[in-house]
Amino acid sequence: MKLNRRIVIGALSLSVLGAAALTVHAQVKRPYRDGTVWNVSFIRMKPGMDTAYLNYVAADWKRNQEAAKKEGLILSYKVLVTEAHNPNDWNIMLMTEMKDMGSMEANQDKADALTQKMVGDDTKQMQGYKDRSEIREIMGDRLAREIVLEPKP
Repeated sequence: MKLNRRIVIGALSLSVLGAAALTVHAQVKRPYRDGTVWNVSFIRMKPGMDTAYLNYVAADWKRNQEAAKKEGLILSYKVLVTEAHNPNDWNIMLMTEMKDMGSMEANQDKADALTQKMVGDDTKQMQGYKDRSEIREIMGDRLAREIVLEPKP
């Protein structure tokens, strides 16, 4: 009987501690919230090829971004240019904003279909990558989440 009493008291204590932990967790207020998701590409335009690559960005890349925006696949896009700090550094950043990770993943098939429509089949897309490799080098890509410095509504 003494053992059963200890078990009951131990279980009751764990229940009280668990309820208290849930209450404390629910009361946490953060002064920020998750925002949109950005796909960021870091590109190095090869020496003397700035105009050639920026012509591509202003025409084909922009046309694809606008089509994705019209279809509701992305929210916005930006292009930032900077000076490279060394010969292996990027000097242009292409940024594409999406609502959230879930929408990005859910819209992958639609995005692929849109690319096929706008650019062409896989062979044509690969040829485009090959052609652009003559004027630019992709230094890296990042997926980043914006943090909004306001609490959740």
